[in-house]
Amino acid sequence: MDTESFELKVVDVVEETDDAQSITFEVPEDVAAHFAYKPGQFLTVAVPSDLTGVAARCYSLSSSPRADGPEATLTITVKRTRDGYASNWICDNVRAGSTLRVLAPSGIFTPASLDDDLLLFAGGSGITPVISITRTALARGTGRIVLFYANRDERSVIFSEDLQQLSADHPDRLVVVHWLESVQGLPSQEQLRAFIAPYTSWNAFVCGPAPFMKLTVAALRELEFPRERRHQEKFVSLGGNPFGDLHELDDVEVYDDDEPEVAGPQGPVKLEVELDGEEHVFDDWQPGTKLLEHLEAKGVKAPYSCREGECSACAVRLLEGEVRMLHNDVLDEEDLAEGIRLGCQSVPVTDTVKVTYH
Repeated sequence: MDTESFELKVVDVVEETDDAQSITFEVPEDVAAHFAYKPGQFLTVAVPSDLTGVAARCYSLSSSPRADGPEATLTITVKRTRDGYASNWICDNVRAGSTLRVLAPSGIFTPASLDDDLLLFAGGSGITPVISITRTALARGTGRIVLFYANRDERSVIFSEDLQQLSADHPDRLVVVHWLESVQGLPSQEQLRAFIAPYTSWNAFVCGPAPFMKLTVAALRELEFPRERRHQEKFVSLGGNPFGDLHELDDVEVYDDDEPEVAGPQGPVKLEVELDGEEHVFDDWQPGTKLLEHLEAKGVKAPYSCREGECSACAVRLLEGEVRMLHNDVLDEEDLAEGIRLGCQSVPVTDTVKVTYH
């Protein structure tokens, strides 16, 4: 596996709450181009492990990629999880002066336009990509933002002071609604639906614990939010190792036993790919070769992170033809029905395939 990773120096660690820290990296000028990112994206971090050599984890960027001021730095925010090896190791061991090995920013949980009106939902540490979107849209966009932020109690609120200041600086554009379980109990689908109702023409972004996201997305669906205006960030612990030279696990294909076998093409496949405004056309995509691997062999810098079907950084949308995913831990039935597939796990089924990364 040819995965380019970078050793970045930690220049600051800030205690956000009792169990959450923000970690800021210094980005050397000679690799700065690799770390240009969009609000809502994440870094994949290598955490040392005695068992596997490395535990790879994805942590959202809480900083903003706006060009002015100190926000040109790179910051992730990590919250301890119970029995979570990587998050506890980072919070216990990483200090200013430490170095961490990371992959370049990735992810598709980002607004198409910063001028859109945004309805944002965050639960707990799900605020991390959401505050990056908020900061950037306020600095560079023109749209209005409503943020619903759910937490266990007041002490659990990450970025409390930042949100207070942003609200004061942008009273005409930003409304923050805090929902505390200690005061109001857990939000119900009916309460979320009532909250969402005035904003049905806006673009919704949801990040947080799985039950919170499931409830929020259900409320959005009830109000007939179309799929293209409904976004959610999904993370699972990466079982594989995208840092290729660190005690990599055996390279074994993983198949979904519940998926029926589909007869594949008998020869090379025609592939059309839309990526970053460019169209790439190939006539030699070989059966059994994953889409991401084919594009890399052709010199196309397609997005990815885990390479294991466990995140959505490599997601594409099918425009024509069909592919089969060898492994999928992140896309749900609705995603699949909308034609979304994982590039790192997709092999061709039809003789012609057309996809877009938009």
